[in-house]
Amino acid sequence: MGLAPNEPQEPEAPGASAEHLAEVAAPAQTLQPKEQLGRLLFFDKRLSEPPGQACASCHHPSTGWAGPDIHSNTAGAVHEGAVPGRFGNRKPPSSAYATPAPILHPANWAKGVFVGGNFWDGRATGEKLGSPAADQAQMPFLNPVEQNNPSEAAVVAKVCTGPYKANFLLVYGWTMCMPSQVARAYDNIARAIAAYEASPEMNAFSSKYDAYLAGRVTLTDQEMQGLRLFEGKAMCASCHLSQPGAHGQPPLFTDYTYANLGVPRNPLNPWYEQHEFNPQDWEWTDQGLGAFLQTRPEWRRYARENLGKQKVPTLRNVDKRPSPAFVKPYMHNGYFKDLKSVVHFYNTRDALPVCRTQAPQEHGVDCWPPPEVKQNVNTSQMGNLGLTAEEEDALVAFLRTLSDGYVQR
Repeated sequence: MGLAPNEPQEPEAPGASAEHLAEVAAPAQTLQPKEQLGRLLFFDKRLSEPPGQACASCHHPSTGWAGPDIHSNTAGAVHEGAVPGRFGNRKPPSSAYATPAPILHPANWAKGVFVGGNFWDGRATGEKLGSPAADQAQMPFLNPVEQNNPSEAAVVAKVCTGPYKANFLLVYGWTMCMPSQVARAYDNIARAIAAYEASPEMNAFSSKYDAYLAGRVTLTDQEMQGLRLFEGKAMCASCHLSQPGAHGQPPLFTDYTYANLGVPRNPLNPWYEQHEFNPQDWEWTDQGLGAFLQTRPEWRRYARENLGKQKVPTLRNVDKRPSPAFVKPYMHNGYFKDLKSVVHFYNTRDALPVCRTQAPQEHGVDCWPPPEVKQNVNTSQMGNLGLTAEEEDALVAFLRTLSDGYVQR
């Protein structure tokens, strides 16, 4: 048994020139026309200014649709934008399994609990296009530290003069490239990308754990121990739902809520030195969802109780990587560089003393730096779990069963 290889190849997509596309494995299955259009958009390196950065540049299949730049992952974990030297403030989240997120809303008015949205801070609410994934797809195009296009019209022009113009008009109608239709066309570009992100190619549900739920394979003793801990003593499943839904839907390993886990500041984040876009420099603190809620008058009263909270990510593909030596960063700021360190932090954050250094720590440490945001830290489900080293290893073994592309041999 093992994972199927995922060696990048140039795609053979109808209507597209491979030289303009980011590398990606050939399609695993037939896509619907809108999904195929979204795929062409997702891997098109022309859709940045200057050209060179596609959506896939930060969300690559070989890494579970997360950041593929090992140099960035090893340090600040923020990927460089289309303009050399420009970086954002957070690690690229996985684009897989993001489309089921509901429109951002307060699920508990009394406690200020929010559910849904996209991006780590929920600012892609889904209110505009009815889908957080579609709302999210529009934002990097115009972000100066990401794809850096000057306007919606510039993006639409690239699509309408590109090698898959016919695909675009076939899906959305022959008027889409008329000057009067820029706003509609830009919305439809985002909808197509979201359709691809919802396709079985990105949401494959093909992990060993899926095969286990279907009764096709058994987990090892260590993996089973990890599953029991995940759903029990370690309390992971309270946010990362691991059981099928009421109608048999595969588990998504997230409840799309927000939490402050007490993650330390990542001093290697290049955002601290991006004075043009971050005038606060080293004084900047990532307030997460709370900072976004502060910008919305109707939700501002919930900002304080959500300071420091970041979106609960899916754990699917959490260990997906092109090779065992490839470094994957974890948490919104990429502070941790391996799963063992993440699990050890969950287990011991409150049981160990506070370090005097902000330097990233690993699983062998005897202290942890203070949280970047001290308010609203989750102390009820993590921090002093009392797991043994063997139990930590078992949890990591289970998490590794969540990578898509598993094949039984």
